Amino acid sequence: MMSKKYSAGLVSQSFWFIEMKKLINLIIEGKSEEEIKRLSIEENLFGAAKEYRAKRIYGYIRNRSKKLDKHLIELFCNSDLATQKLINLITILRSDRLFFEFLYEVYREKVILGAPHINSKDVRIFFNSKELQSEEIAKWTENTKKRLSFIYLNYMTDANLLTSDNGKRKITLPILDTNLKSYLEDIGDQAMIKAITGVN
Repeated sequence: MMSKKYSAGLVSQSFWFIEMKKLINLIIEGKSEEEIKRLSIEENLFGAAKEYRAKRIYGYIRNRSKKLDKHLIELFCNSDLATQKLINLITILRSDRLFFEFLYEVYREKVILGAPHINSKDVRIFFNSKELQSEEIAKWTENTKKRLSFIYLNYMTDANLLTSDNGKRKITLPILDTNLKSYLEDIGDQAMIKAITGVN
């Protein structure tokens, strides 16, 4: 289910937790994809400023929702807020290979080493390394990488992997719900567990 290509698509996206929750509730209610699309655009379900933006937000969130199977949707509905945010993060990580690799390679290493903080410099070093591995990433502008750096750290804060600490981003390890952990283990996604919890 993990995206295979590197993408800078997150520059035009947000964490959209509330929006994902609305979409999942509509799925649970039995609404069709076409009905949800109509609600999101004609009735501005996600509170977009303009219609074209409503269409884009719907498209992004619909793509993320495709990373949820029936079991994970049920788990989302029956979980506490912290776990719901982690599930939302998982949909993003499954949609964006580079962000997943950042968590797995940088965040996880920081946790293993006991580092207290993570910052934009860590993201910059990560991008420099990836540029050597990918021609696609090497083509990105400095502005794109800077925006992605900001987004990565914000998403991690929104998912409670980081907290603000006197202007710094403090690493705050999530407590992984046992049901979510069991689900990820059952589908063989140990890498996701390691990425979001930092375990070795």
